[in-house]
Amino acid sequence: MAPVSERLRWLFLAWVISMCITTTQCVDRSNFKTCNQSAFCKRQRSVTPGNSPYRALLDTLELNENSMKLQLLNKVNKVPLLLEVSGLEGNMVRLRINELKPLKPRYEVPDVLVKEPRTVPLAVVSRDEGSVEVSLSSPDHRLVLTAEPFRLDVLAGRELLLSVNSRGLLVFEHLRQRKDTFTAKVSSAVGSMWDTIRNVFSSASKKEESSEEGEEKADDIEPTAEQTDDKAEDGEAEKVKEEEEEENEEGMWEETFKTHTDSKPNGPTSISLDFSLPGVENVYGIPEHADSLKLKTTDSGDPYRLFNLDVFQYELHNPMALYGAVPLLLAHTPRRTLGIFWLNAAETWVDISSNTAGKTVLGKVLDYVQGSSEELQTDVRWISESGIIDAFVLLGPKPTDIFHQYASLTGTQAFPPLFSLAYHQCRWNYNDEEDVRSVDSGFDLHDIPCDVIWLDIEHTDGKRYFTWDPNKFPSPRDMLRGLQAKKRKMVTIVDPHIKVDSDYKIHKEVRSHGYYTKTKDGSDYEGWCWPGTAGYPDFTDPEMRSWWASMFSYDQYEGSMENLYIWNDMNEPSVFNGPEVTMHKDAVHKGGWENRDLHNLYGFYVQMATAEGQVHRSGGTERPFVLTRAFFAGSQRYGAVWTGDNAAEWDHLRISIPMCLSLGLAGISFAGADVGGFFKSPDASLLVRWFQTGAYQPFFRSHAHLDTPRREPWLFGDENTRLIREAVRQRYALLPFWYTLFYQAYRTGEPVMRPLWVEYPADVSAFAIDDEYMLGGALLVHPVTEEGARGVTAYLPGKGEVWYDVHTYQKHIAPQNLYIPVTMSSVRKQSFYKRPLCS
Repeated sequence: MAPVSERLRWLFLAWVISMCITTTQCVDRSNFKTCNQSAFCKRQRSVTPGNSPYRALLDTLELNENSMKLQLLNKVNKVPLLLEVSGLEGNMVRLRINELKPLKPRYEVPDVLVKEPRTVPLAVVSRDEGSVEVSLSSPDHRLVLTAEPFRLDVLAGRELLLSVNSRGLLVFEHLRQRKDTFTAKVSSAVGSMWDTIRNVFSSASKKEESSEEGEEKADDIEPTAEQTDDKAEDGEAEKVKEEEEEENEEGMWEETFKTHTDSKPNGPTSISLDFSLPGVENVYGIPEHADSLKLKTTDSGDPYRLFNLDVFQYELHNPMALYGAVPLLLAHTPRRTLGIFWLNAAETWVDISSNTAGKTVLGKVLDYVQGSSEELQTDVRWISESGIIDAFVLLGPKPTDIFHQYASLTGTQAFPPLFSLAYHQCRWNYNDEEDVRSVDSGFDLHDIPCDVIWLDIEHTDGKRYFTWDPNKFPSPRDMLRGLQAKKRKMVTIVDPHIKVDSDYKIHKEVRSHGYYTKTKDGSDYEGWCWPGTAGYPDFTDPEMRSWWASMFSYDQYEGSMENLYIWNDMNEPSVFNGPEVTMHKDAVHKGGWENRDLHNLYGFYVQMATAEGQVHRSGGTERPFVLTRAFFAGSQRYGAVWTGDNAAEWDHLRISIPMCLSLGLAGISFAGADVGGFFKSPDASLLVRWFQTGAYQPFFRSHAHLDTPRREPWLFGDENTRLIREAVRQRYALLPFWYTLFYQAYRTGEPVMRPLWVEYPADVSAFAIDDEYMLGGALLVHPVTEEGARGVTAYLPGKGEVWYDVHTYQKHIAPQNLYIPVTMSSVRKQSFYKRPLCS
């Protein structure tokens, strides 16, 4: 008999899985942190605006052909930082802040940028004792750096575009030794003795004493006497007291959430920086959140959270973290579009608030700025748990310029194979090979186009990925050949949690190579997921990714063929018994980096390695198709994304539009939502409307939960089958158009599915619209997403623009709000075009 502890563990795992497969539950918010429960977010949010302790030391300024460098000094703790500002080709500015001389390196995000951005020369225009003005390559764009308190303003002519640290919320928690360790206590005692001796015998000035203790020069920048001014004004005793209180603040060296304790061997390492955007009222981006397209202010609630999590049946209209994170925010006015890209892969919170521009425009900038001091302003504050500050300001000025600028940094959407733009049929799970043949034949029998059939986790041998259940799928190649004869493909799921089983080839190889992520104690990190106890390969390790890619070759992935493609799920990663259903933050990756430093990169690397495996298996001749649930900036280079485990509800149908729009703005064009909803069971009207909507979204796949009734398109009666057939055929009729749009996205970075304001940037009426959208620059779509709707009102933008109803060819002159009567068969009445679609 198994030990009691072992039996209890399996009982608990069975309970966890049962909770995951029931369809009557919704998200348990108590499983996920609020800002107030996240020690670093709470600590950062308690900082009072307008009292910045940082000043720029202008006498350390160095200007070369690539950048401007100088030191920032925290007047309270005397810790110096290194600021580096670069002008980049394509009308961008890069801002990096790190410790001048950290105790150990801090994490800097690799592999996301496609290359090191090319810089443009900077030139000092003017300088005085309190500020310096620098021109970018364009004489119209300038940077004004104010010394005390530190702030950086970006101007175009006499227009202030953006201010950095204007609210004084720059916080950079430096690496330090813990005060209550034996080593630290000895160091402190020796230091105190030396201070006493020095005070008795030294007659040198306090400034000379301080300069002797100053930090050594880094990057050829010498610390100055200013940064080592001796003691705070309130005296040494007060300073020591403050530091001791700070060290003892809850959550700095250890943090407990529910039953999980996070050890923090590096102590507090969080960073924060604020950006002010005068004249801006509308900001967008930072997916993934189940919320409106236009971001809301967060003053009265939590900030938007970016931390990849497996959120079971997520709620709508709140800033909770979901499966992916792209730290790109866009700001839009009728005159200009700007972007802020915060390159940090740790847990991040984004605060958004409204302000008045006059409250933050001070000092020398007043000499330049034109316009009303009462102009509205949006303030954005980024807060991350670790790493460095590495921010890119994208200066536009047009929306398309922002897309080009961001694509130059992180790459464009991978150009997908044509079949992947067609219709996909999936559920958890098709039972066996006979079931697959039956579904395949059903599409032919009912004359509904379909290019891909999917298999979820039950197709494997006991949740061992890269295998097939020998009883249910004994002849996978024969099954694949049957699909291939009809020019159809198959997608199987390959998740990144590996069953711990000494007889399982994949586990044995990962363990023997030492490729598993480690615990803080150095053993292989294990958690619970679909197979039971599972290990988690360290995808941050290039050698591990290369090995993983090799597993997709035809001689390794038994039963695979050239028409088999891959789906990466649960790659946040999902750990059923982990804190917040994910990996422990103090788990250790290649190079000794903690998961807290790079958590949001895990899914990015899983998809990268899988896509590379498909390329390699074909000798580089085939374009891959990989669907991922978790993602980060740059994930667009490797395939498609879907919005995760939605529900068969009208609200979820509606929210799919702004969620896909937000992903497109952040570079990920190939996105869609599960048609019909993953959880729960849609009635016929909801299912039909979802097919009609999904047919006009980039990724078009029906998917359903294991515990829901079957919902193949022909199971809802003849009339509904006809309506679904018409919707799917509309998709196929436009496939050349879709393919062209994706080629343009691949070449330019411009989103396939885009908000109206992208095409009509001066039309204020379009700025908040997120129930209709553009496909490319020519086709406007307004899906029917209200239950029982008898009509919709579509806004036709563009002064004097001529729009044609795709169904009736009737001409309409914009701008106008056009009421359109609809019936259940009105799939074509939801779209308008304004010029030849492929011009």
